[in-house]
Amino acid sequence: VWMMRQAGRHMAEYRALVDKYPTFRERSETPEVSMEVTLQPWRAYGVDGVILFSDILTPLPAMGVDFQISEAGGISISPIRTREAFKTLTAKAFTPESAVPFVGDVLSLIRKEVAESGATVLGFVGLPFTLATYLIEGATGTKTNFAETRKLRNEDPELTKDILSLLAKNIAQYAIYQIDAGAQVIQV
Repeated sequence: VWMMRQAGRHMAEYRALVDKYPTFRERSETPEVSMEVTLQPWRAYGVDGVILFSDILTPLPAMGVDFQISEAGGISISPIRTREAFKTLTAKAFTPESAVPFVGDVLSLIRKEVAESGATVLGFVGLPFTLATYLIEGATGTKTNFAETRKLRNEDPELTKDILSLLAKNIAQYAIYQIDAGAQVIQV
């Protein structure tokens, strides 16, 4: 039995951290805070596994794309809808070790913390199509029925394919990075 990373949001301990670290990115990108959020449900319920407190968008800065997440869950990204914009994803090598080192740091900390308990440490990645929809839409596409993603797929299928291919390669590398840092299982 394990609980997804959101499980702690109902806990007073989690809400206290929100007061101190008001943005999702602060909580997920500060290793000690992310570890605390990850471990809160494990400590409270004695579950068999702990999942990294993170987001599927976390590796985007390693691809040259910044993003914002509001506390209400709203996401903002500069959209990738042209070949020129796509170049931001390929402008530099994808190196999660240096671009998002906090992910490896927190996984290592979690692994040490739960080692004697036998609990499994779960990493966390989003799959290429889901990430592509965020990149293309510039936000969640659920409100518009993924209108921009559908439009790009129809008008420039090669660009859509290139975005998906690059994301597949990078997400595989990101998953390996998490495993090397201590994740025993990767949730997708």
